[in-house]
Amino acid sequence: MTIKLLAIGKTDNKELKDLITEYEKRLKHYIKFDLEIIPDIKNVKNLSEKQQKSKEGSLILSKLSATDVLILLDENGKQLDSVGFSQYLQKHMNSGIKQLVFVIGGPYGFSEDVYSKARGKLSLSKMTFSHQMVRLFVIEQLYRGFTILKNEPYHHR
Repeated sequence: MTIKLLAIGKTDNKELKDLITEYEKRLKHYIKFDLEIIPDIKNVKNLSEKQQKSKEGSLILSKLSATDVLILLDENGKQLDSVGFSQYLQKHMNSGIKQLVFVIGGPYGFSEDVYSKARGKLSLSKMTFSHQMVRLFVIEQLYRGFTILKNEPYHHR
C-alpha cells in the first residue's frame, strides 16, 4: 500500500518544511509515502467561498485514481488517539487497497464533490491549526502509527 497526503498551498516556513522532510524520511522506512502539494488557487479575492471550494475540489479529484481510498482531514471527522489511528492504518493495509489518500483542504474545507468521493473523515482535534502545521501533524502521526504497529519505543519516549 502507498499513502499519499494531498495538501492545498505551499509551506513557506523553513522550520516547518525541515520538520516535514524529517518525518517524511522516517515514515518512508515503513511504507511508500508521497506528499503532493496542490498550488493555491489564483485570484481567490474574486471568488466566492463556494467557487473556491469547487476549484480546489476539482484539483483534488484530478489527483485521484479510481481505486484510491480518500480520507478527508475534516473538523467534523472522527477523532482517534494514536493507538486507534495505528489500528485504522492496519485495517486499511489489511484490506488490500493500493493507495490510501489523506487530504488537507483549503481554508473553507471541501466541495460537495470531494465529500461524496470520500470514504471517511478524520479530525486531528477540535482546535483549529494552520494548514501548514497540519501537514506536519499528519505525517508525524503516520510515523507514530507505524512505530506503534512495529512495537517500537517512539510512542512512549
